[in-house]
Formats: sequence, C-alpha cells, structure tokens
Amino acid sequence: MTNPARSPRPGTGRRRFLGIAAAGVAAGQVGLPGQALAAGTDQAAPTATGTAAGWAPRPGSGIRPFRIKVPQRELTELRRRIQATRWPDRETVKDRSQGAQLARMRPLMDHWGTTYDWRKLERRLNALPQYITEIDGLDIQFAYIRSSHPDALPMLMTHGWPGSIVELLKVIDPLVNPTAHGGRASDAFHLVLPTLPGYGFSGNPARSGWNPDRTARAFHALMLRLGHPEYVSQGGDWGSIISEVLAVQQPKGLLGIHVNMPGTVPDDILRRLRNFDPAPANLSADEHRAYDRLLHFYRDGFGYAAMMNQSPQTIGYALADSPVAMAAYFYDKIAEWSDSDGEPEKLFTYDELLDAISLYWLTNTGASSSRLYWEGSQAGGGPFNAVSIPRVPVAVTVFPAEIYPAPRSWGERAFGNIIHWNEVDRGGHFAAWEQPKILAEELRTAFRVLR
Repeated sequence: MTNPARSPRPGTGRRRFLGIAAAGVAAGQVGLPGQALAAGTDQAAPTATGTAAGWAPRPGSGIRPFRIKVPQRELTELRRRIQATRWPDRETVKDRSQGAQLARMRPLMDHWGTTYDWRKLERRLNALPQYITEIDGLDIQFAYIRSSHPDALPMLMTHGWPGSIVELLKVIDPLVNPTAHGGRASDAFHLVLPTLPGYGFSGNPARSGWNPDRTARAFHALMLRLGHPEYVSQGGDWGSIISEVLAVQQPKGLLGIHVNMPGTVPDDILRRLRNFDPAPANLSADEHRAYDRLLHFYRDGFGYAAMMNQSPQTIGYALADSPVAMAAYFYDKIAEWSDSDGEPEKLFTYDELLDAISLYWLTNTGASSSRLYWEGSQAGGGPFNAVSIPRVPVAVTVFPAEIYPAPRSWGERAFGNIIHWNEVDRGGHFAAWEQPKILAEELRTAFRVLR
C-alpha cells in the first residue's frame, strides 16, 4: 500500500547491495557503477543474461544485461539469523487483531531457516531477459520480455509494496504468449517490468526526491530508450499510482493506463474518513461499501503506513537486522490484503511467500523501499485520493478483496475517459500474484480498443 506524491525533488544516489552482479554489454565484465558491496562481502563474478526474444541493446544505449548471483555466505547468514531469533510470546487474542500470529510465523520461519531454496527463484529470474540502465542519475533494473507476435502492444507494468517482480511472474507468459493461454495473437504484449527506485536490484537513492512524479518520468524515459514511443501502463499499489501520475503528466506516446487500485475517493469523503466519521447518508450501496472498507483501513490498518510516512529509517533498523521482523511485517500485510480470509497460505505456498520476502532481505531494501512512503507524504495526498485524469484513457479492474472496492460513480468523477471498468468475483490487492488468469484477460479486454 502506498502514499502518492506529485512533485519532483532533486537528488540521486546508489543502492548498497549484497553481491549482485551486472554484466556489461561489451566483452568486459563490470559491476554496477557506483554501488558498493555491503561490508564483509565479495562481488560475484558477473555474467551476461539472455536477450529479449532476439532483441539486444544497441551500442551506446546505456543498457547493460543483468544477472543475479547472491553469495552463498549471505544465504548461510540468513539461516543463522533466523535460527538465532529471540521470539516474542504469543499474542493475547485468538485472531489477527494484534498482528502476525505466532502460530503462523513459527512454521513459516522454520521453513525459511532450514529448507527454503533461494536458488530456485534466482534461476527463474535469471531465465528472464534482465537489464539495468542509468536514468536521471540512478540505476533502474528491469526485465524486458518481448512477444513473438509482431503486433504486440508495449506495456509498462509496475509492482508495489511489499511487492517486486515476484508478484508479476505468473502473468508474464499469459500476456506475452496469449495463444497458449486462451487468448488471440492480437492480444499480445511486450512487457517492460521495472523495479522501483530503492527496491530490489534498482539503485537506492542517496538523497530525497525520488517520488512517484520523478519515478514516472524515469519509467517513460525507459520506454523511449527501449524504442517504444507508444505504450500503455499498468499497475497495482505503487504501480497504480505510477500509472496515474503518468496519465497526469500526459507524455506523448502514453496510449492509456490500467489500474487495479484506482485513486477515486473524493476530497469530502476523505475528510470524513480521516475524522473516523460515519458514512454520509446520501451514499449509494456501492459507495457505502467502499466507505466502510476505507474506514476500517484508516482506523484499524494504517499504522504501518504512518510509520513509514513519518519514520522509515526507524522501522528500517528492524527490517535490515532481523529477517523474522521483516517477514512478520510483510506477512501481516499479505494476510490483510489478499483474498485469503487472513490466511495467505490458502493462496500461496511457503516458498512463494518467502520468495517475495527473500528478495527484500537479500538486497537489504527494507528501509530504502519504506522511504517511498516518506517521499509521498512530503507532497501530501494519500493512496486513494481521487486523481483527475480528464483525457488519457483509463481502464479499471476492481478485485473484491482490494483494500477498498472502488465504485464506478467515484471513478467517473475522477476519470474523464473510462474505456473499461469491471468488477471481478475473486482476487485481492496482489492481483497478478493471486489471480493471473483473471488479470491477463482483463488487460487483453481493456486495451483492445487502443491497439
């Protein structure tokens, strides 16, 4: 979940990371420029990854192939830290009202500390065409998966928090190779999946200023650098906000956006929500349902965001030092926001949950990813504030277990050119991760009119 910003700030930087290597386009092997390894680690030997369906960066483009190789000692150290955890006592309630429950965390952490295999995810990610390039003084890492269908539509697809490319993996092949998944060749997409600044393998800003406005401009520059002067943008969570910010910026070539966490809540409704007032009497049934869910979020579920809005560095010490603290922090949100009745194990295997968490741990980006909340709070606004998009085509899919089910009536007040609005019957905040088939079909349907 996120808190958006709209105005750019100066400042760039580099992320410190643990033994992750990049390969230069030329024959020489180089590490990521300007990025230091964490103390006590060695840089893994860099090797080049494959290219995107026969595509290769043109010389002088500044795009370098990228490959992940986490040193084994970091994985050994992770297990040591998990096994040395000092556990709290059990919560004093029988539900999730005090947070991540001990009875759920202990077996998940036992698996992480003994049998979980990071290398499986590493191989899966390295099988994708991955690259890194410097934009506006910061390294942006991304996967670029081209379809074999010649008329594929380029799509920028942005993850959220506590997400990464891991939450998008299941939807890649249905979008790139639709004919193998019940779609038509004319439904195909070329996918550009960037990692947000301060997350995963992208650079970690050393100064403030990398807010959604600046990130959106960087991602537009990335699309142009890849040779896509026309494209669509999609996302949930922060990805929704990046897509909406792009639509506000209206760069030439942005054909339209699709979001699954739309910013539609009117200002007068937000004021009542933040005062914890009861719903206005004049709301429709759909609006009342959205209001009740939002009231629960602002009254009972906003603590994590308040912490990162105000003090990301403070929570960052726990996220950098204790893998169990990070896992509990993330697990609590996955349980709350997924369509799982508070039990994400109903939707995801232990390995899937730990893939998502391990990527943050092994890149030490718990604190730096949290700073995006602080960046957003400096400009005011909030995660669901209505965003005025009068002209750019907007498509919306409402998933029933999303933090709030956006009513179309609010969407029509915010978006002047709605090309698709649909409420599906299952799925939550992590749409691509939870329901990849549904999301893929929604994207095919939403963007057909723009092809």
